[in-house]
Amino acid sequence: MKSFTYERPSTPAQAAQALSGKPNAKFIAGGTNLLDLMKLQIETPTHLVDVNGLGLDKIEATPEGGLRVGALVRNTDLAADARVRKDYAVLSRALLAGASGQLRNKATTAGNLLQRTRCPYFYDTAQPCNKRQPGSGCGALAGVSRTLAIIGASEACIATHPGDMAVAMRVLDATVETVDARGNARRIPMAEFHRLPGDRPEIDTTLKPGELITAVTLPKPLGGKHIYRKVRDRASYAYALVSVAAVIQPDGSGRVALGGIAPKPWRVEAAEGVLPKGARATTEQLLAGAKPTHDNAYKIKLAERTLGAALIEARA
Repeated sequence: MKSFTYERPSTPAQAAQALSGKPNAKFIAGGTNLLDLMKLQIETPTHLVDVNGLGLDKIEATPEGGLRVGALVRNTDLAADARVRKDYAVLSRALLAGASGQLRNKATTAGNLLQRTRCPYFYDTAQPCNKRQPGSGCGALAGVSRTLAIIGASEACIATHPGDMAVAMRVLDATVETVDARGNARRIPMAEFHRLPGDRPEIDTTLKPGELITAVTLPKPLGGKHIYRKVRDRASYAYALVSVAAVIQPDGSGRVALGGIAPKPWRVEAAEGVLPKGARATTEQLLAGAKPTHDNAYKIKLAERTLGAALIEARA
């Protein structure tokens, strides 16, 4: 273990200030991802800022009729909240599809959004990985890519975003709230929060250095049937090969986002216009321009069939 310093600020602004000017400092809350990465020396922060004492652990109604979810709300509490289960069931179901009960008890809303890829080449420090070590290359391009991205990737990285919660947040059009070291607040639409790798795959989000997530806001309820379907190699504690978050209205219209196929939750609003025509027509637009490898081309058909199953469930 590398040595590091530690502090525990009492306000969000103090927490952001604690990272200011410290390029190798990290926030820590539940630590369910960061501590694993530190043990493997993939992440080697020299300073940890514990944000657990900031009081950002409430779920509150907003004047607009939605919910404001504090950054430190644990995944278990968010999934179990009666308002979330009633009005944002796709979010509750996505959370329950992720990790294990023990991890959900520790993992936070903000930490879930910030978790890093589970690409095996990222985790294997003997392999080249531009996300872990910029400029070293991408071992997955010519390696085993069965679980990796089929769309939105680049020549520098074909890793996928591993989360379930973010896929549901994307279909709900959630907004991420932040504060920086100067106390300036910012609101980032979920569509703009995670970034595609391009030639800088080491940068996962559009957060500025030192910027702290304080909450995630959900808009007023959409109504309709909420569905989250996740296809994975085993029944629990496994990441999605393909996942579908869908909110389907009685007339067959709705919203769809996919997980497990891209470096960020994948939603193409234009494709939702053909949802009443079925899964094939919708998937063709959702995955237009897909560039699968020889290992993961199956994900195109798997996405179509998983969306088809979600639409059948909605009609039922």
